[in-house]
Amino acid sequence: MLRKKLTESLVRLILRIECNHPTRVAVDGIDAAGKTMLADEIGAALVTHEREVIRASIDGFHRPRRERYYRGELSPEGYYHDSFDIEAIKQCLLLPLGPDGTGEYHTKIFDFRHDSPLISPPAHAPEDSILLFDGVFLLRPELNELWDLSIFVQIDFSVSLQRALNRDLPLFGTKEEIIHRYEKRYIPGQRIYLREAKPQRVADIVIDNNDPNNPEIISNDRGQA
Repeated sequence: MLRKKLTESLVRLILRIECNHPTRVAVDGIDAAGKTMLADEIGAALVTHEREVIRASIDGFHRPRRERYYRGELSPEGYYHDSFDIEAIKQCLLLPLGPDGTGEYHTKIFDFRHDSPLISPPAHAPEDSILLFDGVFLLRPELNELWDLSIFVQIDFSVSLQRALNRDLPLFGTKEEIIHRYEKRYIPGQRIYLREAKPQRVADIVIDNNDPNNPEIISNDRGQA
């Protein structure tokens, strides 16, 4: 399935959702799966349908460095359990946009690159707006019931590492350091998530994105768009 066709299908599915509050869409997947790119593409397409799009990422909800690395800088358990402020995602974003929410939300609370708080200005969401939230670990039990549509972007771990060697070089400095961190922390941490949360089973839609030019929907519990 070509990317444009995939995006069009996902947009139709999202627009078909009926609720009396903003539609909350999760775009989940392992590291470097292509979550941000897909969410951006969906967002651009939704704008042409005159729907307000709220874009946010789990990268805006990191916990402070001392908390992220409490179990050790290379701890897989620390990556899954300690990296992100799950309660803040709920209280600042998902619950306010939910059926009993005020509609007032924040899209980020922390700047992990400077290891300091950075709370985005409050905004108010129209009832027919659409939240596109991308990131890792989104279909964990603490968050799973708060999504109106969940998408899991699936790739092989070998593909994840290969993409990371290009993407994460400015962050980690050398390819050796990227390989070291992925083999010790990120990939084992993702394996914990896949084993405990089973996101491929939980997701409404699973997409094979090993070939980004030809992604394929391999599971869809929402029917044809």
